[in-house]
Amino acid sequence: MTITDAFKKQLAQKRRLFFKICLRCGARNSIVSERCRRCKNIQLRLKNRTLGAKK
Repeated sequence: MTITDAFKKQLAQKRRLFFKICLRCGARNSIVSERCRRCKNIQLRLKNRTLGAKK
């Protein structure tokens, strides 16, 4: 099912692609967070947002 409304599509992409991942426990965190909400680790990475099909 594709989303035709531009605002809803942009909102969905933001929720699916813009967050940080903890390197220790793998929890999803807010984009503005500086430490993990689950294990309090400071090592966070941005989610990989490359486009394209999986190999």
